[in-house]
Amino acid sequence: MTYDLAVWEGERPADDKMAGRVFSDLYDRYIDTEIDHPPTERIAAYVAGLLERWCDLTEDEADTSPWSTGPLIGEAKGPLIYFPMRYSMAEEASAFAASLAQSMGLVCFDPQYRKLRP
Repeated sequence: MTYDLAVWEGERPADDKMAGRVFSDLYDRYIDTEIDHPPTERIAAYVAGLLERWCDLTEDEADTSPWSTGPLIGEAKGPLIYFPMRYSMAEEASAFAASLAQSMGLVCFDPQYRKLRP
C-alpha cells in the first residue's frame, strides 16, 4: 500500500476543490500522455531536496527510503511530480515533502483526500 502526493509549480489554488481540478488538468497534460516531458528545473531541484533527506529507492541497500518508486526523478514530468511513498513511512515523509514544497514555493496536494497540504 502506498500514499501518494502531487507537487507542482504554479499559484496555490484558492481551495481544495480548485486544487483537485488543477491536479487533474496537470495529470492529464503531463502524466497521462505519450509525450515525454522532462522535469522543469524547479521540480528537479525539489526531487534533489527529497533525496537529500532519504536516498533513492534504487540506492536503498538498508531499506530506509520512504519512496515506493525509483528513480524518484522518473515520476517528475514537466512542472509536476506525482509520487508514491511507503504507507508505513507516509506520515513523516509526506510532512517533510509538504514542508519542502512550501519552502520552495511549490504547491503540494494530497490526491487521496483531495486536499491541499500546508
